[in-house]
Amino acid sequence: MDENQSQTEENKPIFRRLYERVFPTVADFFGILAEQSANAAETTRLLVEFMETGDTAISQKVRDDEHEADRIKAVNLSVLSDAFSTPVDREDLFRAITTLDDIVNYCKSTVVEMDMLGLQPDKHSLEMALHIREGADALAKGFGRLATDPAGAGVDANAARKAERTVEKSYRRAITALFQGDDYLNMFKRRETYRHLSNAADRVSDAARALNNIVVKLV
Repeated sequence: MDENQSQTEENKPIFRRLYERVFPTVADFFGILAEQSANAAETTRLLVEFMETGDTAISQKVRDDEHEADRIKAVNLSVLSDAFSTPVDREDLFRAITTLDDIVNYCKSTVVEMDMLGLQPDKHSLEMALHIREGADALAKGFGRLATDPAGAGVDANAARKAERTVEKSYRRAITALFQGDDYLNMFKRRETYRHLSNAADRVSDAARALNNIVVKLV
């Protein structure tokens, strides 16, 4: 390599930095959300598997997923913070990133407290988990096609919110059945885990609302 070539190679990083300042690359936020929502859906699948089996090895996988979800959230928020421009409002992207993470957090809270309190899954916790998974799957589908089919993603957002409403009906049935008899210790233990499941469903609805807000600004 001659002297001129060497100088050109040394200058490349400087020119690249200058170019990126003038023409910054827009991060693939739709791809980011698609990946994060798919991870959240996988956690809800594990939640259902735990409610079907009571296997503590599965509950540990849910805990591990929560740690990974925290890492993904931190990375995504960093990308959002550093982005020069975004395809839609930053607030909507922020809300989507944080609420998708919250779904995983409440899945973890559920299995952790069930382990700590020595509770085995029952039909009500399984029923709620199944509908939470249904909502998370709809979110993953919606965020997954947001870039190419925003109108279809809006349909998925509505399906996720419908799943949340179904969870709330299941929650009320569970509480009604729980507060029968006089086993008060079991009542209070179960109520806490049912609440975590209800909260997970609420976050599914919040993420669906964020998805729908993005859709409205794209179509």
